[in-house]
Amino acid sequence: MRELIAPFKPTKLAGIESRGFLIAAPLALELGLGFVMIRKRGKLPGDIVAHEYDLEYGTDTIEIQSDAISPGDRVVVLDDLLATGGTLAAAITLIRSQGGKVAGAACIMELTFLSGRDRLDAPFASLIAYDD
Repeated sequence: MRELIAPFKPTKLAGIESRGFLIAAPLALELGLGFVMIRKRGKLPGDIVAHEYDLEYGTDTIEIQSDAISPGDRVVVLDDLLATGGTLAAAITLIRSQGGKVAGAACIMELTFLSGRDRLDAPFASLIAYDD
């Protein structure tokens, strides 16, 4: 994963709840970068910034702490799986709303038949692509 995200030149890694934490947190530690948690509504302490987004079957909300992203931060968003792309696209929007530059996004596995990559307006990479 380190080699996959290196071209994005991040200053922070953002992990999407909760399996994204397992990727982003240790990788941020190894690389000496900041780590940002993107969580479901109501799980973060302190001041937060929320973003509501549409799902196939309704809406959901993700949040970050209000001081997690500084203008100009180069953020790479990490998760375990890219399926339809809704949550990852919402995370990208949330980071940008705080002045962060989304340098890229990456996942361990991409389910290509669900076309989630098409919903992302940031460079994306995956370690494994599953077509069926």
